[in-house]
Amino acid sequence: MIYERTSGVPRFSCHELAAKSSNYCLLIPIINEGERIKRLLLRAQEHDVSSICDIIVCDGDSTDNCADEALLRTLNVNAILIKKDTGKQGAQLRMGLWWAMQRGYTGFITIDGNNKDSIEQVADFIQKLEEGYDFVQGSRYAKGGQAINTPIFRHVAAKYVHAPIISLTAKKRFTDSTNAFRAHSRRYIADPRVSPFREVFQTYELLAYLSVRASQLGLNVCEIPVTRRYPENERTPTKIRFFRGNYLLFKILMTNLRGGYRPK
Repeated sequence: MIYERTSGVPRFSCHELAAKSSNYCLLIPIINEGERIKRLLLRAQEHDVSSICDIIVCDGDSTDNCADEALLRTLNVNAILIKKDTGKQGAQLRMGLWWAMQRGYTGFITIDGNNKDSIEQVADFIQKLEEGYDFVQGSRYAKGGQAINTPIFRHVAAKYVHAPIISLTAKKRFTDSTNAFRAHSRRYIADPRVSPFREVFQTYELLAYLSVRASQLGLNVCEIPVTRRYPENERTPTKIRFFRGNYLLFKILMTNLRGGYRPK
């Protein structure tokens, strides 16, 4: 099925592989992840993640066959959304969140598709949503979390640049705000003071914005410990180019700090 572009939501195709079976969904944005997404989903299968939430792959129109329907069906993926429009991660997340809202989920967990994160901990995020939290941030730096093989530049940037700026903006201390392993309540995403379905969110803006808006509005926010493991003796899995990408991230942080992404 094709969904045409609407206000704040890109054009995309939807392949429903199974009926809705949970109040919660796990949204996984990917673009040319190769074997990494397969390994991540095999781990999810091993830990029976699909029994507690529906797994939704949000593809950026990959060209490497990593979103192959036959493969993902065997890995217990519930639906595949394929963006057919402009934008990067922010557009993929808008696509996924909008579709999940229409399908009636009450909570949305997100995780990167590059097999760095502890997908077996999805149940911990669902527990926090059921306790009434509106935004749950996974942190490798929280007590009980693990940061394994983190490149030194990423460690310094995440812990001593990104997290302090996000904490200042949010008026709430966060220790690992670059981490996309997090959960959002329906109440948070549906709040008109949040309004995530806007064209301004094209790349990493939406992650930064959703990190801070919940606490700014007085909603219930917390961190939980997770594990983020970078591979040994392999190229770092990332879509961020060193100079241009980090400049863009810093620019986004400053715009967020000034309140530039709040609804007008």
